[in-house]
Amino acid sequence: MSNVRVRFAPSPTGFVHIGSLRTALYNFLFARHNDGKYILRIEDTDRTRFVDGAIENLIASMEWAGIKHDEGVFVEDGEVVQKGDFGPYIQSERLDIYKKYIDELIEKGYAYYCFCSRERIDKVREEQKAQGKIPKYDGYCRSIDIEEARERIANGEEYVVRLKLPANKNIEFNDLVRGKVTINTNDMDDQVLMKSDGFPTYHFAVVVDDHLMEISHIVRGEEWLPSTPKHVFMFEVFGWDTPTYVHLPTVLNKDKKKLSKRQGDVSVTDFKDKGYLPEALNNYLALVGWSPESNEEIFNMEELIKEFSFDRVSKTGGVFDKDKLDWVNGQYIRETSLDDLTQLTIPYLKNAGYIDDKDVENRYDWIKTMVSTVKENLSYIAEITKKVDIYFNHEISSGDEEVINILQGKQVPTLLDVFREELEEIDEIDEEFAKSVIKKIQKKTKIKGKNLFMPIRAMLTGQLHGPEMVNIIWVLGKQNILKRIEYVENSILNKNIDKEK
Repeated sequence: MSNVRVRFAPSPTGFVHIGSLRTALYNFLFARHNDGKYILRIEDTDRTRFVDGAIENLIASMEWAGIKHDEGVFVEDGEVVQKGDFGPYIQSERLDIYKKYIDELIEKGYAYYCFCSRERIDKVREEQKAQGKIPKYDGYCRSIDIEEARERIANGEEYVVRLKLPANKNIEFNDLVRGKVTINTNDMDDQVLMKSDGFPTYHFAVVVDDHLMEISHIVRGEEWLPSTPKHVFMFEVFGWDTPTYVHLPTVLNKDKKKLSKRQGDVSVTDFKDKGYLPEALNNYLALVGWSPESNEEIFNMEELIKEFSFDRVSKTGGVFDKDKLDWVNGQYIRETSLDDLTQLTIPYLKNAGYIDDKDVENRYDWIKTMVSTVKENLSYIAEITKKVDIYFNHEISSGDEEVINILQGKQVPTLLDVFREELEEIDEIDEEFAKSVIKKIQKKTKIKGKNLFMPIRAMLTGQLHGPEMVNIIWVLGKQNILKRIEYVENSILNKNIDKEK
C-alpha cells in the first residue's frame, strides 16, 4: 500500500492510558507494515484540560514503549521540538490556519455564527429530554443573516461557530473494522466547530489537520464513531478526499466495562514503574482486539509488523486481562539475560532496602545469584522484592501451619545441630560449601529424602518449595543461616511463636 500516512493525536491531559498506547501501537504497526509514515500530533485545543509536562510525559512513555514516530513532536535535550514538512504539529500553534478554513466554511454556507447562551442551550436540551427526543441544538441561530451576525460580533457579543448540516441526508463511509456505516443528519447535531475563546473544537481541527497533513488512514477509538459522519461531511463540502477510517474496539476490563483508573493500573507509567518490559506490554496489547492468523501468542516487534492488518481486528471490545499480561511478561523475563535482569532489579532491591550501592559494587555476583533463584517465578520486575524476601526475613508466620509442622519434626533438632557445626568450621559460605553441606549433614545424621530436605528448606526460607537449595545457602550466607537456626530453635521447637505474625 503506497503513501500510507497515519497519526496518533493525543491530548496533553495527563497520563497516557493503556488504551491510547494500543491505538498508537496499531498506527505504528500499520505504518511500518506498509512502509508508510507514522506522525505524532498534539491536540491541545481544549485549554481547560491542558496539563503542564503532559507532552513530555507522553513522548517519554512512547519512547519507553519503543513506538517511535517519523515526524511531529519530539523532546530533545528537555525541549519540545517539531520535525517534518507538515507542521506545526501542535494545534494551539495552528489557530491562523483554522481561522482561514472556518471563514471558508461560513462563506460556503456550511457553517454559521451562534449567539445562544449556555443557559438557553441547557434549557432546550432539558425540554427535549422531557419529550423523549434526542437532545441537540435546535438551530435557533441558523437563519441569522451573515451581515447581522458580523455586526453583532463587532458589537462584542460572544459567539461560537456551528456546522450547518443539511436535513435528512444519509452520510456514508467505509470503516476497515466496521464495514459500511450510514448515519442520517436528522440524528446528528449542528456541532460547534469554533469555540468562543477562538480555539477550534476537535471536530473541526481534526478534519483540517488530517487533510493538510495528508493523512491516509484515521485510526482511533470507537468512541469517535458517532462523530465521524460530521467529519466526512466537512471533507466533502471542502472538496477534499476523505481518508480511510478505522475505529478500534474499546479496551475493557474483566467485567467487560471500559478500563478505568478505578480498577487499578491503567496508565503506561503504572506498568513501567512496576517493571513490565515494553516488548511484553506491546506484545500483549497487540492481542487485545487483534488476532494473528496463527495461534502464536509471543511476537517481537518485527513479527508484529509483518503479521499485523486491520482485517483481523475485532468489532467487539478487547478484554485487558492482567493475569495474561503477567504470563506474557514472564515469558519475556525468562528470555532476558541474567545480567540484564539483574540490572533491571537493582533499583527495586535498593528501594526496598535489601541492597545498597556498596553491595552493587562489591557483591554483584551475590545479587545476580539471588536474582537467578527467583527468575523463573517473576511476572514483573517489581515483584522481585516479594520473591527475595525469603533471604531477608528469618521469621516464620504462625499461619504457615504446614511449615511449622515440618519444623516440629523429631529429627529437626539433630539437623539444626549438625548444620550449625558445619557452619562453625568455616569463615564464610562459598560455592563449594553450599554444594556439599547437605550431603555432609545427611552423612552425619543418616537422615534422608524429605525428612532431610523439607525441614532444611523450611528453616532457610519459611517455605516448602522454591529455588535450588545450593543457591539459597550461598545467597543467605553464614550469619543469616545461624540466625535462622536460632530462631527455629527458640520460636518453633519451643513453640514460642508470636501469634500476631
